[in-house]
Amino acid sequence: MANFVVYDDRIKKLFGSAPSLELLHENQDYPFAHEAGVFIERNNTLFITSNQYDDHAAGGRKIQISRVTLPSDGSSKTKCEEISPAIITMANGGVNYLDGVVFCAQGTHSAPGGLVFMEAEPPYQTRMMVNSFHGREFNSVNDVVVHSDGSLWFTDPIYGYEQGIRPKPQLPNQVYRYDPIRGSIRAMADGFGRPNGICFSPDEKTVYITDTDWIHGDGSTDLTRASTIYAFDLVPYSGEPFLTNRRLFAMADTGIPDGIKCDVHGNVYSGCGDGVNIWSAGGVLLGKILVQGGAANFCFGRNGEIFILNENRLWRAKLADDTKGALLCI
Repeated sequence: MANFVVYDDRIKKLFGSAPSLELLHENQDYPFAHEAGVFIERNNTLFITSNQYDDHAAGGRKIQISRVTLPSDGSSKTKCEEISPAIITMANGGVNYLDGVVFCAQGTHSAPGGLVFMEAEPPYQTRMMVNSFHGREFNSVNDVVVHSDGSLWFTDPIYGYEQGIRPKPQLPNQVYRYDPIRGSIRAMADGFGRPNGICFSPDEKTVYITDTDWIHGDGSTDLTRASTIYAFDLVPYSGEPFLTNRRLFAMADTGIPDGIKCDVHGNVYSGCGDGVNIWSAGGVLLGKILVQGGAANFCFGRNGEIFILNENRLWRAKLADDTKGALLCI
C-alpha cells in the first residue's frame, strides 16, 4: 500500500482491499509515455504520445506516437509499437472518438496544429478536423475531451511557442468547443495562464480545466503562479452551451495538475508531480497513487485499471473493480 496514500477514508472504497501498481513497460532511450492515454477496449490497446526529444536522424525535436498492446494474462508481455500516422504534428493529448482517436496536434513552424482524427487500426488513416479559429492558427492544442453531443472541447496554451516549436501566438490562452456536425468553432473560456487538461463530470453538468501556469514552456517555474483545477457549470443559453460560475476546485500541492479525468462516481483524478491525485466532487483531496517522477497523464482501462504515463515508464494501477472512468464506463 506504500504507493496508495489515504487522506480521507472515502478513498478506501475506490482503492479496494488490495490495490496494486505494476510496471508494464520501460524505455530509457526516450520519454515514450507522456500524454494522451487512449484505451481501446475492443482489442485491449492503448495509444500514447511521448514527450519532446531530440531527433538526431532528422534534426530538431520530435514526439512519437505509440500503440501499446496490453497483456491479456499473466504470461504475455506488453508490446509497445511506434507508429507514424500522417499530419499529427507534435501530438499531445487524445480522446476516444467514434471507432478511433482524436489527437491534439500542436503543430510546427511550418504546419498548423489542431484536432486530427485517426483510425485505430493500420494504416492509421487520418484527417484534420479543425486547424484554426476562423483563420487564426491555434497556439499549440494540448488536450481534448468529447461531449455526448459529439462536440470536442480542447485547450490551447502557448507552450509550443515557448518551447520553440511554434510561431508567435495569434490567440489568447483559451478553451474551445468544436462541433464537427455544423463545423462551428467557439471560444468557451479564457483568463488562464496555461490551460491544459480538460474533462466533464459524469453528468456533463461540470467542466474541469487545469491551469498549469506554474511551469512555462522554457521550464521556468514560479510557486505563486496557478497550479490549479477550475470547475465551471455547463449551462444552455439560447440553445447553446456556455461555461459559467468559474470557481477554484483544487490546487495541486506537488507540481502541476496536467491530465484530468473523472470516475463514474464523480471523483476527480489528475496527473501531478507526485503521481495521480484524487479529489472528491467537492474538492477534498481523498488520496494519491504515488509514482516517482510524477505523471503528466493517465487513463482508465477496464474494471479499476488506471494506466499511468510516467515518461520512461508505463504503469498499471489496479483499484476496486467498480472504480471506472466516466468516459468509457467499463
